[in-house]
Amino acid sequence: MLGGLGFALLGAIFAFFGFLSAFFLVGLLVGLLTFVVGILMVVVPSAHTVWGALAILFALVSIPFAFAGFVVGFILALLGGILAVTWRPPRDRVITVEARRVSPPQ
Repeated sequence: MLGGLGFALLGAIFAFFGFLSAFFLVGLLVGLLTFVVGILMVVVPSAHTVWGALAILFALVSIPFAFAGFVVGFILALLGGILAVTWRPPRDRVITVEARRVSPPQ
């Protein structure tokens, strides 16, 4: 999420100072989409591979459009995407065993 904020912040700064062009608006859009992907990683962790791949894609797309979000945004988004792709849910440590009762011999 922090990487997306970096991308969006850079795009917003350029847009604020009068550099309103499609180039910087795409950078702002990439930042906002990266932020949304970061939120979706928390909300829907079952699709972590998809969100991680999208975060990596948006981080790479941000290089020409948002100057990689001051480089810090690029690194954070790339690292978060890699961690999301490689994450495995924790395994259940409780072992449940069903037993049956056998009456003693008579």
